Amino acid sequence: MKIVVCIKQVPGSNDVKIDPETKRIVREGARAVLNPFDLYAIEEAVRLRERFGGEVVALSMGPPSAGAVLREAVSIGADRGILLSGRAFAGSDTWATSYALSRAIQTIGDVDLILCGKQAVDGDTAQVGPGVAAHLGWQQATYVCEIVDVNVPAVTVRRLNEEGSDLCRLSLPAVLTVVKGINVPRVPSLRGVLAGHAAEIPVWAPEDIGASSDRIGLDASPTRVVETSTPPPRAGETQTLSGLPQESAKALAALLHACGLTGKEVCHAAGK
Repeated sequence: MKIVVCIKQVPGSNDVKIDPETKRIVREGARAVLNPFDLYAIEEAVRLRERFGGEVVALSMGPPSAGAVLREAVSIGADRGILLSGRAFAGSDTWATSYALSRAIQTIGDVDLILCGKQAVDGDTAQVGPGVAAHLGWQQATYVCEIVDVNVPAVTVRRLNEEGSDLCRLSLPAVLTVVKGINVPRVPSLRGVLAGHAAEIPVWAPEDIGASSDRIGLDASPTRVVETSTPPPRAGETQTLSGLPQESAKALAALLHACGLTGKEVCHAAGK
């Protein structure tokens, strides 16, 4: 199997700056890390390769510094990494980003499966994975908590929903976005760290993937961020309850009830 894992470099701190003109995050000079949800996608891809053979390709779009997260993916077990980078990509929204990634995946060729983390922690849109599937015209499943079986040309997965989970069978090639409960990511070995450090990360420009200039970048993005602001700090208040457990539970229930919770919510919060 050839598996592509789409990953993203995100700010590693809540202390980020917003460009006053574009209303987007200023990434230059900010500490950056691999999007935490993408760790689970990389781990799942490596496990599938260990079971079925093939290749795992990590793919990202971002500034040159995003090569660091691709090297991290190699240290975990990906076979190679590819970076989409250039000024033409700058300012892309989720639609333009998913288009560029889909063009890169077509350029890689013969891909059986695409894995993504369920969302990026800097935007929380959860749109890029489904967007890639839409651009490619492939079947997709989101919020996947288990890959039950892979029997080419199909994959069976369990995905979370509001009431539990669904068992879905998809024809390959397909796109899956995974949740963190799907596995426990491994700690890179010394050999993996060295491999990641030594990995050469090719950088692809729009012309390398046949991307139309009118479908990438800020001007081609249909989404416009009108305003961005920092939410006001929460007013924190701490109260300590003392006495016997039964007395503390009753006091807690009374406090919760005073906050406007229903009787059922009060009993649940009080542990009954």
